Amino acid sequence: MRTLLPHAELRDVVLRPAAIARVWLGVGMPLETVAVPGVALAAGDALVAVELSTICGSDVHTVRGDRSSPVPVVLGHESVGRVIAIGEGGAHTVEGGELRVGDRVVWSVTVSCGTCDRCAAGTAQKCRSLAKYGHERIEPRWELTGGFASHVHLRRGTSIVRAPESLPAAVLAPASCATATAWAAVARAGRDLDGVHVRVYGAGLVGLSAAAIAADLGARVTVVDPSEQRRRLAERFGVEADADIESPKVVIEASGHAVAQAIDEVDVGGTVVLVGSVFPAPPVALDAEDIVRRLVTITGVHNYSGSDLSAAVGFLAGRGRAYPFGDVVGAVHPLADADGALADAAAPDAPLRIGLVPR
Repeated sequence: MRTLLPHAELRDVVLRPAAIARVWLGVGMPLETVAVPGVALAAGDALVAVELSTICGSDVHTVRGDRSSPVPVVLGHESVGRVIAIGEGGAHTVEGGELRVGDRVVWSVTVSCGTCDRCAAGTAQKCRSLAKYGHERIEPRWELTGGFASHVHLRRGTSIVRAPESLPAAVLAPASCATATAWAAVARAGRDLDGVHVRVYGAGLVGLSAAAIAADLGARVTVVDPSEQRRRLAERFGVEADADIESPKVVIEASGHAVAQAIDEVDVGGTVVLVGSVFPAPPVALDAEDIVRRLVTITGVHNYSGSDLSAAVGFLAGRGRAYPFGDVVGAVHPLADADGALADAAAPDAPLRIGLVPR
């Protein structure tokens, strides 16, 4: 929970017109519109006007009831926007630069305290007092908690990264979830990927982003996905649908549905990175003897670090321009039609992302 500071330590920002948030109240219920006439920024906080938000698969899972969530909640954790106000004493980017009004930014899904044992150990994304945009129950003085809104109130402890003006919003918004998570997954493989066969299960946006990043690092990448439409999209990212070739040295499981296959197929001395298992699923049988004899490493990635987000934005702004990230967002809905946008995102043939714009 957010600690409420004495009023003298807060900077009150009046919004005219009031900020608008679309609030989810529970399964089967339409989103409710809430007007927020002002915010109280603590030291290190920032207020961002949203340029574009995108709907992640986890937002769809929440609305369908596949995963639990407190209510009322402002969903959405993939956004790009512009800073319009900063708390007393200023705020800083993850690289240490001073944040300024007018900066175009993306930000982490997580808010961390920076002082607990997990933060000190370099796993701030698993902070003891972790909060997450798009996942927290709204509360007094922190109502603008997610991307399904005209503004987002960024709390101190959020990793904020300046976003290049030249990159389309459709490329930048998913960086704060899919691209940064993919970067963390590839890094978790823990090896030089030049010439290494990397197999990616799942051609969703995390999987395709991981495939592009690994390919850019010199890997020979193949992608496995049951959808012909997504396999064709993978080809546009310069990778091929998997064929019967030698066992991969690295497997990135980004679907959540092929964990057993990933473990069975990885080569001797290989690494399996699990990143897609973020929803309830049947347990996976584990042959411990086989894993021991094949010297297999199994590791997981959930959330990501601030440096992962910074690196992901750097990739998108640099060599990532060679890949069609700008085409992954299909229809873009006005914020007022967030219910329709969620319905589109839940359709079987939905594009990888549906966008929301405040106007």
